[in-house]
Amino acid sequence: MSEPEGDPGTATPAGALRPKTRSVAHRRAGEDVLPVEGRLGSFDRARGWLNSKPLSSDALRGRVVLVDFWTYTCVNWLRTLPYLKAWNAKYAASGLTVVGVHTPEFRFERDLSNVIARSQDLGVDYPIAIDDHYGVWEDFANHYWPAVYLADAHGRVRFHHFGEGEYAMTEMAIQQLLVEAGAEIDLDLVDVEPRGLEVAADWASLGSPETYLGYDRADGFVGGMSAPYDRPHSFPPAGRLGRNTWSLEGEWSVTREAVEVAAPGSRLSFAFRARDVNLVAAPAPGRAVPIRVTLDGAPIGIDHGADIDADGRGTIVDANTLQLVRQTGAVVDRVVQIEFLEAGAAAYCLTFG
Repeated sequence: MSEPEGDPGTATPAGALRPKTRSVAHRRAGEDVLPVEGRLGSFDRARGWLNSKPLSSDALRGRVVLVDFWTYTCVNWLRTLPYLKAWNAKYAASGLTVVGVHTPEFRFERDLSNVIARSQDLGVDYPIAIDDHYGVWEDFANHYWPAVYLADAHGRVRFHHFGEGEYAMTEMAIQQLLVEAGAEIDLDLVDVEPRGLEVAADWASLGSPETYLGYDRADGFVGGMSAPYDRPHSFPPAGRLGRNTWSLEGEWSVTREAVEVAAPGSRLSFAFRARDVNLVAAPAPGRAVPIRVTLDGAPIGIDHGADIDADGRGTIVDANTLQLVRQTGAVVDRVVQIEFLEAGAAAYCLTFG
């Protein structure tokens, strides 16, 4: 879960591995547990729409509206997606409209073709407002990915939740607002089967935070980002890494948002404690960059993620989030190393689960 500060292109972590912000709504028998929080924000500054004609707050009056702020590489949002799709499928005919507001974090997420491709791959078929200049984000006074705002049929915001989790609470709020609007619904909660990146983090063992790699927000880099920025530089092999520190080896350009591979065989290493390791990366236009992943210097084997084979090999074919590691045994401190077998890729962020 991330919170931008200042320039929307320079988002910073919200400061907690597991979201601490809880919805203001608490369900207690016999009480009106969904107070009015304000009016539904405007969609007028959306730069375009997918899966729908342009929608407005006024035109949605009479329907319960769930507004979901997302950006497609955000692993926190990806873990909420099975529930969003299930709620849309179950309740749309009863009066629920889900509106996904895609507000980008990284520059490649401003590319409409990337948003279209990923929304199709992920099965996001409800209306999507394209918010690449943060207009809708500002009109909602939003600060987080993911963020859910739930409005009743009168256009009043009655519930919100920031970050992952509270799925039962959110669905019960949906149900209450639909019933208030006169719908007859099945009150059983949805059952989802998340896979790959959609599987919830192993919070009990998670000891590593989301880590950005570009100089604007980098943390934990061994060497303190003393290399010259925005041009190739040769990095020597690093020594032993402490937990949540990382290093570069080989030829790299350190840029504002990412570290860019300048020569084949360059390596990125990170000392972590988590079940999962995910990498946000993008190839140069027209390129597909092969990578090889090891754990503690050994073949990854059965601990490979969905985007890597048992030999640790995978390919960066588009601007996306790749699952590199999903450990099957006890979670202990380990070092993941990513070797880029060709130049022409940029690594933006590592996330853990």
